[in-house]
Amino acid sequence: MIPPPSRRTVLRAGVLAAAAAALPTPASASPAPATPAAAAARPDIGVSAELFPLGAVSLLPGPFQASTARTHAYLKFLDPDRLLHTFRLNVGLPSSATPCGGWESPATELRGHSTGHLLTALAQAYASTGDAAFKAKGEYLVAQLAICQDRAATAGFNTGYLSAFPESFIDRVEARQQVWAPYYTLHKIMAGLLDMHVLAGNAQALTVLTRKAAWVGWRNGRLSYPQRQAMLRTEFGGMNEVLANLYQLTGTQAHLTSAQYFDHAEIFDPLAVNRDALDGYHANTQIPKAIGAIREYHATGTTRYRDIASNFFDIVVGAHSYAIGGNSNGEYFKAPGRIAAELSDNTCESCNSYNMLKLATQLFRTRPGEARYFDFYEKALYNHLLGAQDPGSSHGHHSYFTPLRPGGIRTYSNDYHNFTCCHGTGMETNTGHSRQIYAHAGTTLWVNLFIAATLRWPGRGITVRQDTTFPETPGSRLTITGSGPIDLRVRVPAWATGARILVNGAPHTPVTPGSYARINRSWASGDVVEISLPMALHRESTPDNRAVQAVKHGPIVLAGAYGNTNLTSMPALRPATIRPASGPLRYTATASTGPVTLMPFYQLHGQRYTVYWQVTEGTTGR
Repeated sequence: MIPPPSRRTVLRAGVLAAAAAALPTPASASPAPATPAAAAARPDIGVSAELFPLGAVSLLPGPFQASTARTHAYLKFLDPDRLLHTFRLNVGLPSSATPCGGWESPATELRGHSTGHLLTALAQAYASTGDAAFKAKGEYLVAQLAICQDRAATAGFNTGYLSAFPESFIDRVEARQQVWAPYYTLHKIMAGLLDMHVLAGNAQALTVLTRKAAWVGWRNGRLSYPQRQAMLRTEFGGMNEVLANLYQLTGTQAHLTSAQYFDHAEIFDPLAVNRDALDGYHANTQIPKAIGAIREYHATGTTRYRDIASNFFDIVVGAHSYAIGGNSNGEYFKAPGRIAAELSDNTCESCNSYNMLKLATQLFRTRPGEARYFDFYEKALYNHLLGAQDPGSSHGHHSYFTPLRPGGIRTYSNDYHNFTCCHGTGMETNTGHSRQIYAHAGTTLWVNLFIAATLRWPGRGITVRQDTTFPETPGSRLTITGSGPIDLRVRVPAWATGARILVNGAPHTPVTPGSYARINRSWASGDVVEISLPMALHRESTPDNRAVQAVKHGPIVLAGAYGNTNLTSMPALRPATIRPASGPLRYTATASTGPVTLMPFYQLHGQRYTVYWQVTEGTTGR
């Protein structure tokens, strides 16, 4: 099959004029959502911890609140009619809106996917803040999509079909003809509709979604098993995930059947026996399949699904991930352990890390005693995704790739000329930062991330405030308001040798790196937990070349800042010359290129850098 056009080629094709913008407002510090989350018909199987609703956790000042505010401003700026333009044209409705560019241009086969990302981001923004402007824009989009869906038959499509491209794209998937991932786009729209229903209480979104899910079931139910398996070689996003989620929400068996139509044996069978067969596969085509697998486990209790997801996570983290937690080169997995040999301008697609963090979260819900899931989450969040947003952009423009070749430099999306997948997942990432910080089960409270945020525990009258400037300071402080029993579990990262926890000034033991410290007691208002997390300077070697290393301070990758210098080879670093500099997490050192400043990679914008170094003196590295 002729491959689809490269994503970079598509980016260069779009040209657009600027659009008028609504005035942005900052992220609310005190969320007050007006609509409770929709209740699920079926409880998840095999889950031992739950995340708090978005509205229960408020971000305090810090980099994550700032990232969220930029994305909130962009959501208010976007003109929904420009995104609806191709949906309307697809069913014969008039549209005078200026078409979008990039991956949303009228000639691009992936058009429509960004509307799904936008629906999810708006729903999350509303659930976090209670700001009616987010809900109103989301409801407008849902209502207009419903109108388009109602015209499916008039446009010559089958009942329930909804997209910005014709249904003939699905014919091409089934016939194994060239087409660019139509089910991928349909998944984004379906996931956005589900989030608008669950997080923003929009009943119409569920109606549109259910009709579309019925179309998916009908369309795939006509095919034989071999036909479906052949079709699954075309990227389909998280179709198994969203349909399993819809099954859990509604209890309708047909949705589970449809979800299982997307079980890709070519990928699942090796993973089920813990065999790494990922070399040569498109990375972000596979990660959503694993997310779908863990959700199918939660829906069915079939342990094979759990093993597929768990094995996939371990394989990718252990054998396919760079020092920043991202994966893939040119969007593809390479041979296990091949890292030093795969440094380019096209490493670490942001969507991959976004989806790996989704997978880590679901695995944590399944096995909350295992700190390694949020050890990885922390690694990829701080070193990859936090730095993927441009802090100089008031609209939070986002990186597609994060170059890791020496002399690389980040580039970013824009308001209307881009709309890559990573622009879309960037909107979701930066409206959901509060979700994973805390988790609960009964009176048990897990503290997963060291991010400044206040938890207002629903139904308990207990508030937990976390004050921290981590990672710039090596610790955090929890203050309890209210009283009652809490079985507190604080993640002690594997890197935090010598970590200490004080409860009202008294040492708590045991505190073991790579585990959750447990403090089970009845708490009184004003109780304080102080968490000390010593950060050591160390180096991380690549598995395929021990002399190629990244410098880290605790979990934070420190990159060499090279300004406008476009390096032509990997600099050699002299580790003995590394010295603390003024400012947190900053060092000076001497390399083969001369003096160089080392600083947190997530803070390095607008200049060239190197993450990896040649180290010939004492090549030991983790």
